[in-house]
Amino acid sequence: MRRCGTCVAVVLVGVLASYAQTSGHTIERSKQSTQALASGKRTFESSCAPCHGLNGKGAERAPDIATRSEIVKLSDPATLKLLRDGTPAKGMPSFAELGSARLSDLLNYLRVLQGKGQAPASTANGERGKELFAGKGGCSQCHMVQGTGGFLGPDLSEYGESHSADDIRSAIVSADKRPGVRKGLANVTTKDGRQISGLVRNEDNFSVQLQALDGTFHLLEKSSLSELTFDSAPVMPSDYDSRLSEAELNQLVSYLLSIRKAKR
Repeated sequence: MRRCGTCVAVVLVGVLASYAQTSGHTIERSKQSTQALASGKRTFESSCAPCHGLNGKGAERAPDIATRSEIVKLSDPATLKLLRDGTPAKGMPSFAELGSARLSDLLNYLRVLQGKGQAPASTANGERGKELFAGKGGCSQCHMVQGTGGFLGPDLSEYGESHSADDIRSAIVSADKRPGVRKGLANVTTKDGRQISGLVRNEDNFSVQLQALDGTFHLLEKSSLSELTFDSAPVMPSDYDSRLSEAELNQLVSYLLSIRKAKR
């Protein structure tokens, strides 16, 4: 019995060592994948976005390369050739000087924008992220997803289509650095006693248009108001990095990415 126990111990140690080695390789591959995607994102933003836009959906100077079918259906070798050689006749320069490694990273990031690739998988639970979106995070008070949620913020149903995990995380924890999100709610009292709170959508010298929390719009003549004040706190909180734990932030990001996957 003693010898059998020794054999079992040896086998168990071997299994654990093998598992640790496999797990280490998996983590290393995930880390390399994340780094490659970040490299491709940086290259895209510096070399491609000035003409094609940050989401790849085109601008005045260049066409849509994120959803345009003739671009999306190109094979990887054909796309790499296009990146290396460019199309000088149409104003697209060659990017051969980037080298094969950076071009490969750029291709991978482009596939993410096109919805054909995926950002490195998160271990976070998308279902838990959905609960945070509607609950502790308070996101659904302002943002809508697939027809459910608030009206004051942008609809996030397709946000994962054109944003990486890093982009989404940055948008959550660095909201105060984005233009327009520091606006507070406006609170008006009309001369006949009505009180309305909402986000200013339009304003001129004579009128102001508010969108209330329930989504309704109110166009008010300033001459009919007895008071117009603004909350000092912005509608989009800037304390998510302390309000949510690291794991919860990952879960929330995972949920927004999972919407894209579920839709496709």
